Amino acid sequence: MSQWQSAEAVIVQGHRVASGMNGNPRFPNGTLRMQMPYFKSLGLDLSPYFIGTINLSIAPLVYQVVQPRVTFRDLKWHPVEPAEDFSFFDAKVEFASGSRAEGLIYFPHPDTKPEHFQAPDVLELLLPKMENIEYGGELVLSVPGDQMRFGQA
Repeated sequence: MSQWQSAEAVIVQGHRVASGMNGNPRFPNGTLRMQMPYFKSLGLDLSPYFIGTINLSIAPLVYQVVQPRVTFRDLKWHPVEPAEDFSFFDAKVEFASGSRAEGLIYFPHPDTKPEHFQAPDVLELLLPKMENIEYGGELVLSVPGDQMRFGQA
C-alpha cells in the first residue's frame, strides 16, 4: 500500500467546459457528461460524482504523474474532436470545515488535449456533490505517492 502525500490547495475557477457551464455548443451539457458512457464501457463508472470538476491549485507546488490508477488511450468520445488520452488518480480531500470526501483526479493528457489547458499547479477533481464549495476555498488534497507526487516547480 502506497503512502499518501498531501498538499494544501485552493479552489480556482476552471474553463467550465467539463460541467457545461461555459455554454459551448460543441459540448452540450459539458464534456464530462459526453465522456462518461465511454469511461463506463471501459470499466470506470463516474456516476457517484458530480458531473463537473473542481479545479484545485496546489501552487507553489506542481504535480508529477507517476502511475495513474487507470489510463484510457486514444478515446474517441466526440464526433468531430480528436481522440484523447485520459488518466484517473485516487484522491482524498479535507476541507477547512473538517468535512472530507474521496474522489478522483480527472486528467486529460495535455499532449492529446486540443484546448482548455491547465496551469502546471492545477488539478481537476471529481467528487460527490457537496455543499458550500466556492472559489477561494482551502482544502488539503491527498494522493497515493505511487500514483502522483507533489514537489517544487
